[in-house]
Amino acid sequence: MQIDSQSRDVFYVSDGTAITCETLGHVVLGQFPFQANEKTFPFVESEDKLTDLLREIDISYQKNGVKPLVFFSIVIPDIRQNLLNAPAYCYDVLESVVQKVQDDIQMKPKPKLQRSRSVHKDSDTYFDRIAAIEYTLAHDDGITMKGFEEADIILLGVSRSGKTPTSLYMAMQFGLRVVNYPFIDQDIKRLRLLPEFEIHRHKLFGLTIDPERLTEIRENRLAGSEYASTEQCLSELASVEALFRREAIPYINTSSLSVEEISTRILEKAGLRRRLS
Repeated sequence: MQIDSQSRDVFYVSDGTAITCETLGHVVLGQFPFQANEKTFPFVESEDKLTDLLREIDISYQKNGVKPLVFFSIVIPDIRQNLLNAPAYCYDVLESVVQKVQDDIQMKPKPKLQRSRSVHKDSDTYFDRIAAIEYTLAHDDGITMKGFEEADIILLGVSRSGKTPTSLYMAMQFGLRVVNYPFIDQDIKRLRLLPEFEIHRHKLFGLTIDPERLTEIRENRLAGSEYASTEQCLSELASVEALFRREAIPYINTSSLSVEEISTRILEKAGLRRRLS
């Protein structure tokens, strides 16, 4: 039997954050030899958001001629049924597990929108998580160079090396306050750390990526641009990795890693502890 190694569109859909769908989807898709073109749709809890999602699924099907894969967690009956009617292969990430638990403990589940055992609005954990997310969003992509003393970690790397999704995942899952900063042309030409980073050197961690993968990602964003050219990607990565080595900044290559794997490796290498259980 011939193995199909073409790329496939993959959607992660939830009436919550969609983190569970992404996590399980990545584990499953890691078993198959095709390139996943991923899109995430969190908080699909209204007809408007459902309409946007169904439009994206239909566009994918019409464009590629094959049904996209949808990993979902939806408890609202109407939204769930409409999604199941879409031209896609849909996989409820909780259905089989919930059914097994129900059979084992002989108790019927009571589905609830965005139900979570780890987040309660009357707990310190909930507010710690919200504070971490707000801090991380405020320090995304070099928006501000202030408040680094509150950061748990500062991620550095070229544009599109995985800093933003990793930052948000670490904030949402682990309650960590994360700064991420993209090296721009001026930084790369100067090839030195900014003073703001020097005094927080112990918090610095670098992300890099294979040139081919970076070119592919940037082409999807700005096709035909100098920003996406192989030469530009090679030059930026060589310069930034040289800076990481010279300044003894620990770093990892994100090319073949999921956001969960990236985050876990950062925690391990940086010696960070999860703030949330």
